[in-house]
Amino acid sequence: MPEARRNNDSRRFPARPIPGVGALIIDDERILLIERGREPLKGYWSLPGGAVETGERLEDALRREIREETGLEVEIIHLIEVFERIMHGEDGETEYHYILMDYICRPVGGVLQAADDASGAAWFRENELAGLKITEGTPRVVAKAFDWLRKNQAR
Repeated sequence: MPEARRNNDSRRFPARPIPGVGALIIDDERILLIERGREPLKGYWSLPGGAVETGERLEDALRREIREETGLEVEIIHLIEVFERIMHGEDGETEYHYILMDYICRPVGGVLQAADDASGAAWFRENELAGLKITEGTPRVVAKAFDWLRKNQAR
């Protein structure tokens, strides 16, 4: 890739990976998903979240992103997964590269409303995910979160 295309301030064709956070907001055996309103993956259902800003702690970034995208306030319960999302452009170059930390959360306030870069927000039971246009890896981490909650709530 020509160096001019790489941009330290851009999410597309970044010079280095971008740290991000995601929330598995679970309430009454349902998980909250947002429908992405922008690229990448516009029109897909996914976990709410976004990029961490410079000087921002991970959990503060998570709370901010959740508030911006869903209108909800959350209690952070547990870091459930760290993973990479690398997406290549048509030319094979890395168009997006995120290092994502997903946290199990529960809602504690606010009013659900899709906003910011989310075009929709809705609650789903785990068995309802199969029919959705959903981001890769999301059903697996949702199952992992529900399993963790079942094991740790039984204690």
